[in-house]
Amino acid sequence: MPEPIQIAPHGGTLVDRTLRGDGLIDATENATRLVHVTLSDQNLADLEMIANGGLSPLTGFMGRADYESVVNHMHLANGLPWTLPITLAVDTTLGASIKEGDEIALVERAASGNRIVGVMEVTEKYSYDKTVEAEKVFRTTEDKHPGVAQLYQQGEVLLGGPVWALQESERAKSDFPELRYTPAQTRAFFAEKGWRRIVGFQTRNPIHRAHEYIQKTALEVVDGLFLHPLVGQTKGDDVAADVRVESYRVILNDYYPMNRVLLGVFPAAMRYAGPREAFFHAITRKNYGCTHFIVGRDAAGVGKYYGTYDAHHIFDEFDPQQVGITPLFFDHTFYCKRCGGIVSAKTCPHDASNHVILSGTQVREKLTKGEPLPVEFTRPEVSAVLMRAYQNTKA
Repeated sequence: MPEPIQIAPHGGTLVDRTLRGDGLIDATENATRLVHVTLSDQNLADLEMIANGGLSPLTGFMGRADYESVVNHMHLANGLPWTLPITLAVDTTLGASIKEGDEIALVERAASGNRIVGVMEVTEKYSYDKTVEAEKVFRTTEDKHPGVAQLYQQGEVLLGGPVWALQESERAKSDFPELRYTPAQTRAFFAEKGWRRIVGFQTRNPIHRAHEYIQKTALEVVDGLFLHPLVGQTKGDDVAADVRVESYRVILNDYYPMNRVLLGVFPAAMRYAGPREAFFHAITRKNYGCTHFIVGRDAAGVGKYYGTYDAHHIFDEFDPQQVGITPLFFDHTFYCKRCGGIVSAKTCPHDASNHVILSGTQVREKLTKGEPLPVEFTRPEVSAVLMRAYQNTKA
């Protein structure tokens, strides 16, 4: 039986920037003598995804041409759609000690002490305007936006150039290593299963019944579902990654066809860039082998900075042939008492008095009080996971 034809990675080639063999030994020894640049959590996640091909076609942190083209035009300098700048910022003092052409060591600040996790050839060093990036990428210059706040806190100098990963970060080794599939691994898995059409699902929240409805509806038209919750850095009041992942684990065997589902984790950090980030989440899942991607209402947003369907509309700004992956747009979904099941704003004719919808505040209040969430909102198994997490936090 011939292997199924797989979707091409974004840009056509799956990048691999992990050093192995003799090159790794030499680079590791040499790195101790280089200028050390300590990576932020976001940088560390970016390095992991550049190295494993999740950010293909990027081979390193962006130089000026790509950076400015992405910020202003949502394309790389070569014309390929790309919506988020992937950059390495350093402060002015450290930047002054680094020249173009230098090699630097990329360092993780870990519990066991600083660890060199990669090296970078600095081909460019350039300044940038944080306010312009904030306005273009996040659509706001307010530092109340978590992505803007992080942008304003980072250094004033950007370093661009190719990178090589020398070893896994401590986070990668400790946080869900059994679910941390690389794009090459997921593509091999899909090929082994014979899946030709795979839909990816991104979330930074625990699963609830509306998510389940969307996922299973999408699964009706494809061969396999790739559940890919994000486990990189999120804002402080988001549910912890281990709780989110556990919420999926406890229901998969009983409520999902396991021969048609793969659960993995997405190492990326959240930037909360709304529509730009929703698009980024889609094209990076193409690298993992997904042919389709679920885009919900308010995807990747925060607060009131983005319109309800902006994450849907942004796909209209690109050539579908260049995007490659097929977005599946879903409206707001919820349980309707009159309909007797999960429905969406597109399919339910009944007014809001019939709908079971809980805000994040209401969910937190119930969990803090030790009250189970309504079965119409989430499965009892998920409710139990969330209650334990909230009660432990309160204790």
